[in-house]
Amino acid sequence: MSNTIYIKNMVCPRCISSVSRIMNKLNIKYNIIELGEVDLTNELSPKNKSLISVELQNEGFSLVNDRKSQLIEQMKNLVIEKIHHSTEDTDLKWADIISRELNLDYKYLSSLFSSVESITFEQYIINQKIERVKELIVYDEMTLSEIAFQLHYSSVAYLSNQFKKVTGMTPTQFKKSVDKNRKFLNDV
Repeated sequence: MSNTIYIKNMVCPRCISSVSRIMNKLNIKYNIIELGEVDLTNELSPKNKSLISVELQNEGFSLVNDRKSQLIEQMKNLVIEKIHHSTEDTDLKWADIISRELNLDYKYLSSLFSSVESITFEQYIINQKIERVKELIVYDEMTLSEIAFQLHYSSVAYLSNQFKKVTGMTPTQFKKSVDKNRKFLNDV
């Protein structure tokens, strides 16, 4: 039996801190907490699993129990990690990243994602990238060219076209807008 539990809606470093506080409050020992998962020192008792579930729900998280849902959460967390929290430069394609990390065929994973989430995995990636573009535009510390480069767009024009297709406005219009139309990452 695995000593890893999977948690839905963990999308940022603060989420990791929140889950860490829950584990410490319940005196449940763990090796490491990462986006979407906790590697426990010991197997969870049914009682502790129930306690964790309640505490997680109080904080807006939930345990992911079935294998397919776990895979989907792992896919989402990899995308969020790479797009929103990683500074590593990679030339790898998403299909290669996901296949390597989850040790499963990309076509299977992509199909599974689409069947459960009602959007394609590729569209999920695009939506996350656009949310990151919005964030970087709001910060106003980088040019659109620098943002395009950081997020591996082939050109500013391609980023702008994709941004307009997703948001209905250009990056410039977005920057001028009062309502920045930002979403929580777990709502993307």
